[in-house]
Amino acid sequence: AAAAASGLPLSAAAMVLVAAVAHAGWNAIAHDITDKLVAFTLLGFGGMLAAIVVVAVAAPPDAHSWPYLAASVVTHVAYNLLLMKSYQLGEFSQVYPLARGTSPLVVTVLAVVFVREIPSPLHLAGVLVVSVGIASLVLVGRRPGRGDGPAVLAAVATGLTIATYTTIDGVGVRLSGSAAGYTGWLVLLESVLVPLCAFAGAGRGLLPRLRPYLWKGMAGGVLSLFAYGLVLWAQTRGALAPIAALRETSIVVGAIIGTALFHERFGKPRVVGTVVVVTGIVLLNV
Repeated sequence: AAAAASGLPLSAAAMVLVAAVAHAGWNAIAHDITDKLVAFTLLGFGGMLAAIVVVAVAAPPDAHSWPYLAASVVTHVAYNLLLMKSYQLGEFSQVYPLARGTSPLVVTVLAVVFVREIPSPLHLAGVLVVSVGIASLVLVGRRPGRGDGPAVLAAVATGLTIATYTTIDGVGVRLSGSAAGYTGWLVLLESVLVPLCAFAGAGRGLLPRLRPYLWKGMAGGVLSLFAYGLVLWAQTRGALAPIAALRETSIVVGAIIGTALFHERFGKPRVVGTVVVVTGIVLLNV
């Protein structure tokens, strides 16, 4: 039977907000490295090394969670490839909010269909308000150009993969009995595949391109494991839809980073959008 999704415990909400900041941070690193193949190769290496440590010390995930783990690995690889293409095609402050903002509403639908989590009217309103705020952060202060189409399509496709792996992992981590173990194996398997694909395509010529960004890129990989590990832990303690919406507050941080580091315009309309997102967060946690 379907169950009403309850509010998030304060500890889960706090961890998801920390994860949101960390997530915006590693995405900013990925965007800042001009050579996107280099960026995602180094992110993979950093995540892989961190995941090896986690796997070594954490309890292994239960066997029932492995089919979900395998499906999530495939979806995460698709996500990384689409995200890399999105950053090649568009601005950080456009692509990042659009990719992340597509996810909460789709997760809400998937959670109802596959997990039987029915959000309360208040929490559904919170998801909708967050999504409206996110959309405003994407659309305000810019006129769509003829060249925006490919970037928008790539970002939306990225958002759909985010919603897919969020739902898969929400089920898988609950079956695993070990959020840390599930996170470690997921990131390890995913992170191995991305550098392998990169070297298969570019060969040894990729190595000299990695050196100037080595520590920055690997730090981003460690940060990505930390960010997603916190989200997976929260998914064992709360409903998927509000966690997905709360996680996407990373968009606000991303907009600030885009302004501070990449000199992309913020402006009053983005302030309004940020206030709308915060209002949605309050509704999610009432």
